[in-house]
Amino acid sequence: MRHVNYTLKPAVINSASPRDKAYSLTDGGGLHIEVLPSGSKVWRYKYHLDGKREKVTIGAYPAFSIKAARDRHEEMRAMVERNESPARQKQVDGAERRSVEARAVTFKMFAEQWIDETLFYRSAGYRAQIIRWLQAYVYPEIGDLALGNVQPAHVLSIIEKRLDTTVAAERIRVIIQQIYNHAIRKLIVTSNPATPLRGVVTRAPVEHHRHLNEKELTAFWRGIDLQGAHATTIAASKLLVLTMARKVELLRSTWAEFDLDSGVWDVPGPRMKMKKPHRVFLSTQAVSILTTVHALTGHGDYVFPSIFRGGVPMSDVTLNHFFKRIDFGVPEFSPHGTRGTAATLLREHGFGRDVVELLLAHSEKNQVVAAYTHAEHVGERKRAMQFLADYIDQLAAP
Repeated sequence: MRHVNYTLKPAVINSASPRDKAYSLTDGGGLHIEVLPSGSKVWRYKYHLDGKREKVTIGAYPAFSIKAARDRHEEMRAMVERNESPARQKQVDGAERRSVEARAVTFKMFAEQWIDETLFYRSAGYRAQIIRWLQAYVYPEIGDLALGNVQPAHVLSIIEKRLDTTVAAERIRVIIQQIYNHAIRKLIVTSNPATPLRGVVTRAPVEHHRHLNEKELTAFWRGIDLQGAHATTIAASKLLVLTMARKVELLRSTWAEFDLDSGVWDVPGPRMKMKKPHRVFLSTQAVSILTTVHALTGHGDYVFPSIFRGGVPMSDVTLNHFFKRIDFGVPEFSPHGTRGTAATLLREHGFGRDVVELLLAHSEKNQVVAAYTHAEHVGERKRAMQFLADYIDQLAAP
């Protein structure tokens, strides 16, 4: 026998229309249906306990029928009579359910879900890099562990094996931390095993990238061809110097950005560090290299696609490793150093600071100067890029 005189009928509930604000249809004994502006109808129970008013959600109608909602209401009323809180009990039950889910979901399963749900707006190359790190360094260690069973010691073990490259080690720790932050937001776990390890990786002080003098540049340019690599890797290495572009700008470039007949490359703002479009004037040598590359990759979108995975650009580390293999007497030279090398050479041969700064796509730091300076120096920029290519050819000639 029911202890409450319930009043709601199916016809009343079904005919209730949504309004601008939520409103309630009372059933009895604190049980009611709340009609939301969206049109959804939800069973809720209001009660007093220890002098305080509490409310707990039972479920949505019609998934929770009138009979099911009233049965659950009777159970909750009995809890209140025993001075127990249905709302707090629901929280406890939810925590236990999430704990069970965390034990059922492996780290790899949730990491793949994290990639789909949070990295969809990032470039294909960025996602590919994250996936490579996870597959190479993380999944072999904790991929099959339940999400809720991963401990800081597991993460520390992963980090310690990468301490020879501290930047990569810290990046991997941050990726794991981001995955667990997402799991916490979804209420699957309550703690993050990567957070306590913040600061474990001691990164070396940031140093300016080494640039080359003319003798070293000569040896480097000759070494590019002598080292041996895929044709697109060699082409990208040379174009880093000849365009003065950043590595990520070049490797993510698409053929749609180039007009080889006019000798220009227009880099869209979203791919630039300063988020402003940048035009690169191409020397005849740069156009020649790109024409050769087009015969190899012009059927696709990316100028420098990965030779291992279709549909994604060449990995950043490809050029890093190639530069390390070139034995020309400067082992610490990196792809980013090509910008400083080209800029220094142009300044030493009489090209003005404003011109070189435009070639590097640097923004004017002085806001007053920036507000009144709009010169693009197109003629000088074209002359500088052609001089750079011609001078390198002269240096590297037998």
